[in-house]
Amino acid sequence: MAASGALERLRAGHQRAVLALLASEGPMSRADLVRGSGLSRTTVSSLVSDLIRSGLVTETTDRGLPHKGGSGRPPLLVTLSAPVGGMAGVDVGHGHVRVALADRTGRIQGEEHAFVDVDAHGAQVLDRAAAMVRALVSGAGLGPDHLQAVGMCVPAPLDRRSSRIRTGIMPGWRGLPPGEELERRLGVPVHVDNDANLGALAELHHGSARGRHDVIYLKMASGLGAGIVLGGRLHRGATGIAGEIGHVQVGEDGQVCRCGNRGCLETVVAVPRLLRLLQPAYDQELDVEDVLALERDGDAGARRVLTDAGRTVGRAVADLANSLNPELVVVGGSLGASTSLVAGLRGAIDRYAQPDTAAAVEVAPADLGDRAELVGSVALAIATLAA
Repeated sequence: MAASGALERLRAGHQRAVLALLASEGPMSRADLVRGSGLSRTTVSSLVSDLIRSGLVTETTDRGLPHKGGSGRPPLLVTLSAPVGGMAGVDVGHGHVRVALADRTGRIQGEEHAFVDVDAHGAQVLDRAAAMVRALVSGAGLGPDHLQAVGMCVPAPLDRRSSRIRTGIMPGWRGLPPGEELERRLGVPVHVDNDANLGALAELHHGSARGRHDVIYLKMASGLGAGIVLGGRLHRGATGIAGEIGHVQVGEDGQVCRCGNRGCLETVVAVPRLLRLLQPAYDQELDVEDVLALERDGDAGARRVLTDAGRTVGRAVADLANSLNPELVVVGGSLGASTSLVAGLRGAIDRYAQPDTAAAVEVAPADLGDRAELVGSVALAIATLAA
């Protein structure tokens, strides 16, 4: 019985991977699905047959482009069924809530954005997010039954066993299972993951990591986290907290971290720390956009601090790369646009990773910027269609 259940979960995961590919790429041939998913031809053929029977996908010869195959028959493609019902994505950051309404192909139909004090007010933020989702559905002229599923992003580790946010990072959410609470407010299934994982999912399907299978996505902002993609699928770990690279200890006597430990990498390279380092050299109060503007203008201090931050993170990423052998490291979050930081990270990987590992990995900035978590939330909702 246990083996049968494990096989069913594995097959459901494979179905979600196929549906996510179709949602991000549009109509695809079975051969394209084999290449994109990394699954065998036999497995893909069986999955597609099941999905056709369930009504989730159909076959078509229309790729949305003119057929260029001469007089021969156009190829038979697999596509998501005509959208019936919609999805919503909810991105909860430390200081904002972003909500998007999308159809089942991932096409965004509306968005709303609010600046709120998230960390201290869990229940109120969930009320606000639910109201924003309902407003988007109503504003699109749709009925309350239109919504089928919601994907939700939270900016903290999420324990898969309890469905609660771990550590004291968000004190106002203590004891609140965010997915269950939002589901109670909206009356539809809500699926939750952390910001780094959903940033990785978004870049995998819509950004810098499209077509890649083994990827580390770094989110560098007010904190530091990693989303890990292995074999084209998110790796969450036994309890859902894989990729917490920000809490690698880099100094036993260092600053106390918000996780309760001392000397975590995050305390050295996160945005608040970098702003404190730079602030004494400038008259105006700095924020992250100011620092990036200074870097673009060639400011030596900003470039030095960002390069050093990249090197420090790169030392930890090199160790991770030695274990995982990724083909790509994507740098996202509010610091992902820093060329100095990316260059410092690249240099540290070259110095500290095994030579063959370093040669195999590319380092690139994220494509989606601060939209990654919202796009990833929508992708998470879509990926649950076959669950």
